[in-house]
Amino acid sequence: MQFSKNSRVWVYQSDRKLTDDVATQIQQHLNSFTTQWTAHNNQLQAKGEVRYNRFLILIVDETQAGASGCSIDKSVRFMQDIEREFNINLFDRFNLAYKEADEVLSLPRHGFEDLLKQGAINTDTIVYNNLVQNLTELETKWEVPFKNSWHIQLFRDLV
Repeated sequence: MQFSKNSRVWVYQSDRKLTDDVATQIQQHLNSFTTQWTAHNNQLQAKGEVRYNRFLILIVDETQAGASGCSIDKSVRFMQDIEREFNINLFDRFNLAYKEADEVLSLPRHGFEDLLKQGAINTDTIVYNNLVQNLTELETKWEVPFKNSWHIQLFRDLV
């Protein structure tokens, strides 16, 4: 299935790394949800994916049918159900993800700040901008150096 570069994107980040088994189970739930996801009785061209056993990503190609408020509410309820079923938190926007070597890690804001102060995280550390809005941004602005992300605004005094 081909998706427009302007397809809408929602990124949800788990507060912990998912095991391979849990990631597979969640992927199955995402597949099921996206094949049944509708807006005003119109099937959405959508897909979901788990990346790095940490991020749950929903993509909707609105060239076919647009996501409405009700359909977006359905996706939020779906993610809340995933949270409950797998005992994870997907809605903590101050749980910040970064890459260390080849591993994606995350910390609450204060832990991230501590690593910045220690120099373990610096302006070249790759961070994840989960505020991306479309597929183009997901491909070009999601995994970025700390110095090029919105994160730097939170820690301006430390860098």
